Amino acid sequence: MVTTSELRSKEVINIVDGKRLGLISDVEIDLENGRLVAIIVPGEGGIFRFLGGRNDLVIAWNEIVKIGIDVILVEIKNVIHYR
Repeated sequence: MVTTSELRSKEVINIVDGKRLGLISDVEIDLENGRLVAIIVPGEGGIFRFLGGRNDLVIAWNEIVKIGIDVILVEIKNVIHYR
């Protein structure tokens, strides 16, 4: 089992292009079913929301390929779904 605090310390890497997407800033949870729905990585502009407009990258659970010790590998072909 992995805790949300452990998830937040892992680097997110897209296996499609090898790009580092960043660290997880938040998670979306379906409370009715008790399931993790998505992980959220801060968009351009940094971790602090007050520094300007940024779009968060929402990565759906089905796009996560592997949760490893140090990294989370995701497969995102078109990085366009922002929050």
